[in-house]
Amino acid sequence: QVQLVESGGGLVQAGGSLRLSCATSGVIFRFIAMGWYRQAPGKQRELVASITGGGTTNYADSAKGRFTISRDNAKGTVYLQMNSLKPEDTAVYFCNVDVYAVGGRTNYWGQGTQVTVSS
Repeated sequence: QVQLVESGGGLVQAGGSLRLSCATSGVIFRFIAMGWYRQAPGKQRELVASITGGGTTNYADSAKGRFTISRDNAKGTVYLQMNSLKPEDTAVYFCNVDVYAVGGRTNYWGQGTQVTVSS
């Protein structure tokens, strides 16, 4: 069973920065993709950024130029560096991984971490 543990959320003023981390545990044979999503109150969950096993990154337009996704393969951890935060970035941020594990190709979600940006 693969588990994800997120950390790094919190309260920050507009213009500030936060770094989210998502650590994986369990038997993982290969990472296909890792990503960060967010869900604001009353809104649908949306992709913020993703990174493939080959290192290709993809960003939502709202994240381009401000957020950076990266990963540490040795630690099985994915990060989201968020700079120049805006109040509209306030949401619960979820880590998602698409992996080949013991049960085959499987998708997992973290429990979410709250990010609140005050104006």
